Amino acid sequence: MALEMRDRCERCTTAALPPGAPALICSYECTFCVPCGAEMLGVCPNCGGELVARPRRAVPD
Repeated sequence: MALEMRDRCERCTTAALPPGAPALICSYECTFCVPCGAEMLGVCPNCGGELVARPRRAVPD
């Protein structure tokens, strides 16, 4: 089972998050840009879980 690589921040909805970009996720795969994650002090507003760095996928050439 692969992670769902969401392409937008769920908080600000303006930050584009391509598969190779840094992003933060919780265990439910809620996805946020790094600035929004920092403003939320690393806590998911949906589930209260910890936000961690989302693994990056290789971007094909």
